[in-house]
Amino acid sequence: MANNRGVVYTGPGKVEVQDIAYPKMQAPSGKAIEHGVILKVVSTNICGSDQHMVRGRTSAPAGMVLGHEITGEVIEMGKDVEFLDIGDLVSVPFNVACGRCRTCKEGHTGVCLHVNDERAGGAYGYVDMGGWVGGQAHYVMVPYADFNLLKFPDRDQAMDKIRDLTMLSDILPTGFHGALNAKVGAGSTVYVAGAGPVGLAAAASARLLGAAVVMIGDFNQQRLEHARKMGFEPIDLSRHDRLGEMIAAVVGEPKVDSAIDAVGFEAVGHGGKEQPAVVLNQMMEVTREAGSIGIPGLYVTEDPGAAEKAAQSGNLSLRFGLGWAKGHSFHTGQTPVVQYNRQLMQAILHGRLNIAEIVNAQIISLEDAPQGYQQFDSGVASKFVLDPHGLLGAA
Repeated sequence: MANNRGVVYTGPGKVEVQDIAYPKMQAPSGKAIEHGVILKVVSTNICGSDQHMVRGRTSAPAGMVLGHEITGEVIEMGKDVEFLDIGDLVSVPFNVACGRCRTCKEGHTGVCLHVNDERAGGAYGYVDMGGWVGGQAHYVMVPYADFNLLKFPDRDQAMDKIRDLTMLSDILPTGFHGALNAKVGAGSTVYVAGAGPVGLAAAASARLLGAAVVMIGDFNQQRLEHARKMGFEPIDLSRHDRLGEMIAAVVGEPKVDSAIDAVGFEAVGHGGKEQPAVVLNQMMEVTREAGSIGIPGLYVTEDPGAAEKAAQSGNLSLRFGLGWAKGHSFHTGQTPVVQYNRQLMQAILHGRLNIAEIVNAQIISLEDAPQGYQQFDSGVASKFVLDPHGLLGAA
């Protein structure tokens, strides 16, 4: 049995790479399963959602192995796995889903009813999401493998595009989900809040869907400059708090057809103070009448680190009446990755989507993960991809 090391959350602001148990074919409850596989992790990414836990903004317990963005090679299979083979290279949706319950059958795999004893929905290495061990490690177990895993059709072709394909586990489908639910289409004008990796993925998805103009708002000058280089219109939120004016300077009117919130509950207002509802309220302000708002940014049921007491229990000060009066449609919740990952894989393999360049993917070793977390938290314009086995250096 091989040694296994993983990225472990050890307390607010701290992660360490430690020796961890080699994965077993069992659920978090300890029940043995036969529908799972064990993967040799080829790549696994640091996500902004991980940062929420590491900052101490959730109830995540110390000792959790982190990581829900996983690409790997099948090295062991349970006896009930029928449609995969040893050696297959696969993408792992961050949603843990059974494929058998009502919501999974309807395609809503982000709220699977069978993989979490506490609430609907499961994920790897994430607080309150069922206790499934994370994949920022050398090896990881994936349950319900036939349903969950996306097999790449050609291993050599996949390794040639692995920097792009590693984004299929979360941020690319999440950005696409946000754009699709904002009803982006041919000729749309689009505003994306947040120039981090998910915001850039949402912007890239909006362009793929035919948007005429894609604007990205942020305070971070490095991220705004990178967005400009990628062909998006940067909106510098540090200038003032009149978002409509800045949008009008680009499209000639202070409103857009579609808006995408890629920030979530740790949003900050123009004065530098945390305002968890500021992005949502701005979305309702600048989205046109009968327009649509996609909300892939994370919002939590509990935020113990929130400055506002109401926000500590997930209550936000929304101008919901404004959105109601303008006839907006809103869509929230975890992305059901399996709805999108196959077609996005095809877009990558056939040269339609250079997502690794767009999010500025940077390959680092598993042992360097703590430094990657620190740099990402400082706001660098990069998406850190961990390379546990040194397989990506020549990719």
